[in-house]
Amino acid sequence: MSQANHSDRRQFLKTGAIAAAGVAVPYYFAGANAQADEPKNESANDRLTIGCIGTGSRWGAVGPNAMKLGDVAIVCDVDANHAEQGRKRCEDANKQKGRERKVDVVEDYRKVLDRKDIDIVTIVTPDHWHSKIAIEAMKAGKDVYCEKPLTLTIDEGKKICKVAKETGRVFQVGTQQRSEMGQLFLKAVALINQGRIGDIQKIHVAIGGAPDSGPIPVAEVPKQLNWEMWLGQAPLVDYRFKGKGNGNSRCHYEFRWWYEYSGGKMTDWGAHHIDIAQWGLDQQNVGGPVSLEPIMVQFPTPFQDGMPTQDDRYNTATKFHVRAMYPGDIEVNIRDECNELGFGNGILFEGTKGRFMVNRGKLVGGPVEELKDNPLPADAIQKIYKGMTPASGNAHMANFFECVKLRKDPISDVYSHHRAMTTCHLANIALRLDRTVKWDEKSEQIVGDDDANRWLSREARKGYEVTA
Repeated sequence: MSQANHSDRRQFLKTGAIAAAGVAVPYYFAGANAQADEPKNESANDRLTIGCIGTGSRWGAVGPNAMKLGDVAIVCDVDANHAEQGRKRCEDANKQKGRERKVDVVEDYRKVLDRKDIDIVTIVTPDHWHSKIAIEAMKAGKDVYCEKPLTLTIDEGKKICKVAKETGRVFQVGTQQRSEMGQLFLKAVALINQGRIGDIQKIHVAIGGAPDSGPIPVAEVPKQLNWEMWLGQAPLVDYRFKGKGNGNSRCHYEFRWWYEYSGGKMTDWGAHHIDIAQWGLDQQNVGGPVSLEPIMVQFPTPFQDGMPTQDDRYNTATKFHVRAMYPGDIEVNIRDECNELGFGNGILFEGTKGRFMVNRGKLVGGPVEELKDNPLPADAIQKIYKGMTPASGNAHMANFFECVKLRKDPISDVYSHHRAMTTCHLANIALRLDRTVKWDEKSEQIVGDDDANRWLSREARKGYEVTA
């Protein structure tokens, strides 16, 4: 493609011309039976060019889903093995489409953002890298698909929302429950929207516990890994590894169990289920939490003043229970499991007219059974899906690509996700400090606790600051 043609296409997308009256969206977004796979009869000029930042295990799902709808030109990872595997997978996908295209490989994400031909980026890095890369990508004129949880702190979420508003970039967060999983969660939110359980009184959210590693010894950094850059904004520490395969480590998948890089299950699965719980509350204009009380917590290491006292093992909470109170005296219990209520993972909504439970495998309860005789209106899903219809396959990525072309916020926008992550981060602050925190949603400040307010942000290592 010539540079002139590419610039014309980018301008077309920027102006949102496809949103004009009478212009049809691509067939793979149109209607409930559409399949969001390889678009038919689409020219290369119509396809978005993708840069993939982070090509580890989770990218194994995100990357191929994006490649169904666009073409990857460059991959980036600080682990050379991951980068090479990503390159090969992308080039193989290009060949299968009948489009021979070399895919470049870089270690530094800034080289992806510098490329004028890149329309969108997928960010599938450890959590502590999400905000910095996403903010710089938006400022570089890229639309963004970023895996959850989007932020490490509440302050990062405020910065992302600010830049998204200023730049007008389209940004989809990878909370796929809003689009996929057999539309079980969409149906759950639609039930609330349609008043099928009356006014919400209580919600139980079970998100699973985290593992305990025991001591992990210092180990030699793998030759293919740029450990210093992997650490990014986090403190410079020794690489640790124990076991075989992925094993126990500070790196790759296991970063989830270190507060230096993530928030444990509270942000890993909370980003999914707490998001759905608050989406349900949003149907009744409830607003965010007003207080969060730690009922129970177990850490794999002793804590002092909110900080782990040992640095050689996982440190995120293994078991926990936080009671969050919302306006109208609505109680939301966030726990590792709710087995006494009949489920170990999922969300139980209780209202004045009934209750139901939803997770990735089922949607059950009286209001669900009543759908046989009183089904949801035909447009119930569209009403909560911002007037759009989820594609029957690859729906979350398809929604992102559709919104890039329409220049509108996708179903998992940064603003709703920031609000969900605010609850997750506040819950972790309450657990780590072992005290109730009171929250003012309007000012985005913890009330009457200066020490707790300091936890809304954190100092980044020099050279890796997250700035808006």
